[in-house]
Amino acid sequence: MRSICETFKPQLPTWKNPSRDFSVSLRRSKSQQTTFGVSEDSYAYHHARQRRAANVTRKVELREQRAVALGDPIRGVTTPFVESLDSPIRSEATTTDEALANTTTTSSPDKPPPSPATAADEDQLNYYFTKPEFEESLEYSRVLSEPLVSTERERADPAREAEVAKMHEVDHETASEAISRIISLANANNKERTRANVQRIIETFGRHNTDTYFKPKAPSLQSTYSTIAEQKPTPRAGPDTGSSEVQIGILTAKIRVLADRYEGANRNDKVNKRNLRLLLHRRQKLLKYMHKKERGSQRWTNMVEQLGLTEATWKGQIEVK
Repeated sequence: MRSICETFKPQLPTWKNPSRDFSVSLRRSKSQQTTFGVSEDSYAYHHARQRRAANVTRKVELREQRAVALGDPIRGVTTPFVESLDSPIRSEATTTDEALANTTTTSSPDKPPPSPATAADEDQLNYYFTKPEFEESLEYSRVLSEPLVSTERERADPAREAEVAKMHEVDHETASEAISRIISLANANNKERTRANVQRIIETFGRHNTDTYFKPKAPSLQSTYSTIAEQKPTPRAGPDTGSSEVQIGILTAKIRVLADRYEGANRNDKVNKRNLRLLLHRRQKLLKYMHKKERGSQRWTNMVEQLGLTEATWKGQIEVK
C-alpha cells in the first residue's frame, strides 16, 4: 500500500520544448524516407553504394602508391654503391658456399685451401692498405727471400738449386695467401669495415675531389646584387670530412649496420633502436638543410643517386617500428 504522503504528493507540471519535438519528428521522418526509399528507387541507392566503395578502394590505392613513391625512410633504394658498403668483395669475385662445396681440391700441407675472401678479390683492403702497395710489398718480399745463387758454378748442384727455387716459390705463395687473408675486409670485424667505408665515402663525396668535376652552384640574387666584396674560400688543409654530403654518407653507412643488427632476433634491443632513431633524425636534418641549399645541383643529384635516398628520408615523420 502507498503511504498517505505518496498519495497526496503534489504533481509538478513538466514543460516540453516544442522545437525539440519537431526536430526529433523531422529526423524520424527522414530516416523513414531513407529506409523505405530503397524499395522505391533501388537503382539510385545501389549506384551510390557502388560509387562509395570505388572511392574507398581508390583512396587505399593512392595511399599505397604514395608510400611506395616515398620509399623506405631507413634504407631507401638499394644501389650498387650501397651494396658495396655491405660487402667489400666485388659481386663477380664472390664465391658461394655451394661453389666451394662442388670444387674438388687436393689437400697439400704446403698449399693452403682456397678462401672465398682474399685481398686479390677486393677493391679496398684493411689496415689502410692499397692494392698497388700490397702488390709492391709482395714482390719486394719475394726478391728479398730468394735463395742465393753460388758464384762457383763448378761446385754448384743444378738439381739442388732447382729444388730450392721450387720450395721458395711454394713458400712465397703460402705467405702471400696468408697475408691476403689477414688484410682482407671480408675477414675483418664490423668496426674495421665501417672505418673502411668511411674512408671510401670521404673519397667519393668529399669536395676536395668533387670540386674538380662538379659545376659550382649558381649564385643567388642576394649575392648578385650585394655590395660586399666576395671573399675567397679558405684552401683546404686535407680531405673534406665535414661537408653535408660526406656526413650524410657516413650516417647512411652506420644506419645500414644498425638496421641489419636490429632486424631478426634483435627486435627487442632498445638501446640499438634508440641509436638508430638518433642517426635517422640526424641524417634527416642534414638532408633538409642540403635540400634547401643544394637542391637541383649536381652535388645533390649525385649524392641521392649514389646513396639511394628517397623523399621519405627527409620528409615527414620517421618511425622505427
